Amino acid sequence: MLRIRAFPEPGALPPEDPGAEGREEALIQPRRRPGEAEVTPTVVLTFAPPDHGYLCRLATARGKPRRLWDCTLREGTWDGVPLTIAAPALGAPYAAMVAERLIALGARHLFILGWCGSLCPGSEIGHLFLPVGALPGDGTSPHYAPNHDIIPADETLSRLLAEGLQGVPVPWERGLVWSTDAFYRETPALIRRCREQGAKAMDLELAALLAVARFRGVRAAGLYIVSDELFSLTWRPGGASPEFRRAREIAARVVLDAAREAHHA
Repeated sequence: MLRIRAFPEPGALPPEDPGAEGREEALIQPRRRPGEAEVTPTVVLTFAPPDHGYLCRLATARGKPRRLWDCTLREGTWDGVPLTIAAPALGAPYAAMVAERLIALGARHLFILGWCGSLCPGSEIGHLFLPVGALPGDGTSPHYAPNHDIIPADETLSRLLAEGLQGVPVPWERGLVWSTDAFYRETPALIRRCREQGAKAMDLELAALLAVARFRGVRAAGLYIVSDELFSLTWRPGGASPEFRRAREIAARVVLDAAREAHHA
């Protein structure tokens, strides 16, 4: 069983010195540019345009959309709380770049609404998954969290999401996500290894996003909809199913409710 190593304070070195390269300040810093508008302290980041559109409708997004590279930013409100909704940010390297810029623009609470592949029977298409942390199988997160086996989700934001999941009409569970860079290299051997390491689901971005948030001293946590099943060692997709769409509607409202509570905390 893997242990969660103590994460350093933002800006501090990890327990195992990653060497001179890890100690140096990066040449390129994510800064707010002259005249660039800030984002709200609470941001919801997602990866699929349909999810972004649904969140924007719920939050009555207004005003002209802004662009952060190919990522669209919209401002809205939920129960009177101002929110920024951002998407798409697909894949760890791009998601990390977007998160860096969002933080530079004022984001302090980052909620992630994503899709995941289930690695365990019992967590099926249309169920919800609350990650407690991520195992980094990507190439981005080690630049922010060298020598870490597990990158934990923020406990406060995760608690708010868990409270919102109480009583929802779909099954949900919590556990570890294994983040990969290679969607088309999810082999049977990899699935077995991920399960041996304690992962219950697989995604493309979570480890990097959690690592960036920790490194920059902000909070981040996510809620995932099970969009496909991998546990039988064959791929069963379900992102277009009625069960998935229903779960996404529920998950979106849970995330928005948690964002509202984070604003008031």
